[in-house]
Amino acid sequence: MLFNSYIFVFIFFPLCLAGYYGLVRIGKPGAARVFLTAMSLWFYGYFNLSYLLIMVLSIGGNYLFHRLLSRMVSDAGEKAAGAKRSVALARAVMALAVMMNLGVLFWFKYLDFFLGTLNGIFGTDFVLRGILLPLGISFFTFQQISFIVDTYRGEVAFCSLSGYALFVSFFPQLIAGPIVNHSEMLPQFRAIGKQKPDWERIAGGFALFVTGLAKKALLADTLGAGVDYGYGNLAVLGRMDAVLVILFYALQLYFDFSGYCDMAVGIGRMLGFEIPFNFNSPYKAVNIVDFWKRWHITLNRFFTKYVYIPLGGNRRGEGRMYVNLLVVFFLSGLWHGAGVHFIVWGMLHGGLYVATRFWQKHVRVKNNAKVVTILSQIATFLYVSVAWVYFRAENVAQANTLLWTACKGEAKKISLDLAKCLQPDELWYVLKILHLDNLSFSRYILMFVILGIGLYLAMAGKSAKERTDHLKYGPASAAVLVILAVWCILSFSGVSTFLYFNF
Repeated sequence: MLFNSYIFVFIFFPLCLAGYYGLVRIGKPGAARVFLTAMSLWFYGYFNLSYLLIMVLSIGGNYLFHRLLSRMVSDAGEKAAGAKRSVALARAVMALAVMMNLGVLFWFKYLDFFLGTLNGIFGTDFVLRGILLPLGISFFTFQQISFIVDTYRGEVAFCSLSGYALFVSFFPQLIAGPIVNHSEMLPQFRAIGKQKPDWERIAGGFALFVTGLAKKALLADTLGAGVDYGYGNLAVLGRMDAVLVILFYALQLYFDFSGYCDMAVGIGRMLGFEIPFNFNSPYKAVNIVDFWKRWHITLNRFFTKYVYIPLGGNRRGEGRMYVNLLVVFFLSGLWHGAGVHFIVWGMLHGGLYVATRFWQKHVRVKNNAKVVTILSQIATFLYVSVAWVYFRAENVAQANTLLWTACKGEAKKISLDLAKCLQPDELWYVLKILHLDNLSFSRYILMFVILGIGLYLAMAGKSAKERTDHLKYGPASAAVLVILAVWCILSFSGVSTFLYFNF
């Protein structure tokens, strides 16, 4: 089920709100937790019942490991004699649980890539299985791995099956994150029924949901039409066409993914839960280190805690730190997709990240002039946008073709077909009313207006969190939000899935 769909907006979520708060009001917190879990399973199973079976089996298996590890860690703490053996056994069980989770992820996401690589290198003829990738499997797998590891570390108290099932399946962040931590969500789930509905919080959640929906439906999907045209017609693109396609995708991906996360946080708030924000205006970053403090924050947090620090972090010397960072970015690229182009994308970020850390450590620069900051922000955005080409492309060759066209392609007039992709009917009607449709360049107006709005919002405007946190709720703001929501809903006829559903 999609957030940007009629069934979610008009059926699923109203039922969810009414049922949840109804059970809380009559003093049934346990039933409210079960109800939220059932609704979350419906939300996930709506896509494909086989997905639901996979997730339920994953939840059941990991919960058994959690209970076993909890008991073993407790026994190791109570028994001084033989404690080392108990800890070693618990470590082995934890490693087994992690490997089983990674094995499931490998089977569904990487098996064909692995077999295809073997065929290409060694000339073997392994048959690719074409296994369907369950939606959100990367997200709920990492979430459960973190839970298992924290259980082994003694950071997780006893968790009931109903609590754990809700923690993993909670529908707002199930499919595309944020990747939440047990310490963030389990205490909130245990507190169900102890607080009355906060109407100001609900209003703030609605504002966040509408803001995220507008990012997705009005900006990301419009820009995405130009991106799809560009990648589907590389042979006819001119130099400026290629540059525009690169910029369109950088903005599309940001508005699509951050829009989803804003909606997830908004839905959580309307239900009375606080889900962590996943973005902090990443295109305002002044270097790549700053970018990764702002982009996909919860994934960065996961890799830091469960990969970078266990590898030694920065505790084993500067050289080892740089190697650890490159390992993290290699795995980040591989996590996003089974393909060499994803690894290239990860290493482009990793290479610049290491170079930036080296520069920050060994070169002291005190020039904080505003012009330097602006130029650094622009340079970072352009580098990240170029790297996104490998993220979006089907393979390295396609990415190289687009980048070569942007640098050395034919200098010709911007494609009218590309411009028409960024020409929503309702906005074209506005141009007609203003009698601008007869101008020789009329077909390009909306494309550059939308691009300009996107660049401003991403690189200079306030984030969704900043806007909603300081929004004064009254008739005027309510009217704006309702109009924006209606506009988004009317665009559902061209509904599209979220980009990060692919990962």
